[in-house]
Amino acid sequence: MRDIQFPGRSVVHGVNGAAATSTPLATLTAIDTLRAGGNAVDAAIAACAVQCVAEPMSTGIGGDCFMLYQKGGAGPVAGFNGSGRSPAGLTAESLLDRGIGQIDPDGVESVTVPGAVDAWCAILDAHGTMGIDRVLQPAIACAEEGFTVGEVTRRLWAGRLDGLRGNEAAAALYLKDGALPETGDIWHSPALGRTLRAIAERGRDGFYAGPVLDAMLAALKAAGGCHTEEDFAGQRHEPVAPLESGYRGRTVLEIPPNGGGITAQIMLNILEGFDLAALDPVGAERLHLEMEAQRLAYAQRDAFVGDPRHSNVPVERLLSDDFAAGLRNGIRRDRAMDAPPPVEMPQHRDTVYLTVVDRDLNCVSLINSVYWSFGSCIASEETGVVFQNRGAGFVVEPGHPNCVGPRKRPLHTIIPGMVLNDGRCELAFGVMGGPFQPVGQTHVVTNLWDFGMDIQQAIDCPRVFHDGGAIIAERGVPEAAVAGLRALGHMVVPAESPHGGGQGILIDRERGVLAAGSDPRRDGCALGY
Repeated sequence: MRDIQFPGRSVVHGVNGAAATSTPLATLTAIDTLRAGGNAVDAAIAACAVQCVAEPMSTGIGGDCFMLYQKGGAGPVAGFNGSGRSPAGLTAESLLDRGIGQIDPDGVESVTVPGAVDAWCAILDAHGTMGIDRVLQPAIACAEEGFTVGEVTRRLWAGRLDGLRGNEAAAALYLKDGALPETGDIWHSPALGRTLRAIAERGRDGFYAGPVLDAMLAALKAAGGCHTEEDFAGQRHEPVAPLESGYRGRTVLEIPPNGGGITAQIMLNILEGFDLAALDPVGAERLHLEMEAQRLAYAQRDAFVGDPRHSNVPVERLLSDDFAAGLRNGIRRDRAMDAPPPVEMPQHRDTVYLTVVDRDLNCVSLINSVYWSFGSCIASEETGVVFQNRGAGFVVEPGHPNCVGPRKRPLHTIIPGMVLNDGRCELAFGVMGGPFQPVGQTHVVTNLWDFGMDIQQAIDCPRVFHDGGAIIAERGVPEAAVAGLRALGHMVVPAESPHGGGQGILIDRERGVLAAGSDPRRDGCALGY
């Protein structure tokens, strides 16, 4: 139990249901949906749609969605890959002919077809009890009647000011006379509200066909894109079987590639070979082992992970015990690795993750994102849609498993997680923050089952991330740990902003109670009833 003389949050408990999101209004929407008779799936999609309005820099209907779902807290777990594909006319050769060796996150080449709306509709049809028309009503009200801008939300909004000013439509939608909203201001998004109404009335055809599509294609064409009606019409989610790996007698589930969740599983496989419980949870040795495991796991991600429809991702080998043992043997406890593999910078603090569990123990782990803050900053003013820049996750290297190509899905950073105990969901959780997410998930899992923390403590615990050149440490990391890491040969620099955010719900089956936590690094909260 935390010392209540220090600032902090208590774990939120519920019996009939619980929800945790990064926006208070979205968490309330989830609880309201449960109390109105909806199940966890209805509540999660309703809450996510509200976040697409109230956290427009982090998520939106111009982005992608992944979800894990276990019905009744037992049995098979359904996975949904709602990631969008590149347009059919985009090839590595065409980019190289134009002298483009790396996709510009602000360029139209980075815009993949939005996959979230298609995924929402399919998820509700398969597992919800309410239609998309009813589920979207809170988001429509949020867009039309307005929402108050949160403190962290405003800071993230400010991080893309130049990008918004660089696109006339984006500036019209998300700036007022060229200026940002202030914390506590009421913000309206009427154009987005009209598009949400079209989706509520016509389902996926309200987005992927008709006037909304025409307006989006016009905006993309004006930016120089090669996107077509056929690209949008052909966008379909993919039902997937989650990847399974073990940790301390439990089963960790992740969406398979092109999702990057396998990176967290590789990290956990490496760390399971160490007696972490004997270490200080915020001490140098624990953080050193975590960072070395990260560097090794991320190198595997960068080398092997892409769209499995277009490349061979050796999943079985990457998750094998022998492979983990080989990587683990490269870690020295007395000093940092001499030649660390390159790792992507954690530039992107955005994305929203949420989890909902209802009274029947239907468990949802869902994540929705436009990648960078406000995605590409290319927008359709008429529809209120800002397009994701997920295509910046491709490489322009023919033959690489993650090379850009026609109707391909890039390596994805967003990863919903779930942990089973004897086949039953014990934890639905996720950690936001672009490339940081596998480290964040690993940190939470080891906090829970190596160090005995509760769900809120596991989320709160100070974080570090290795960017390939230095360990970036949050201010909460003790000075003694920083000094210890430096003594091991690591360069350590202070974090300019916190690493991501996160939410989680633990199921206490013995007592029949749900325990929920939400990250103070974001504006959100957990609620239970």
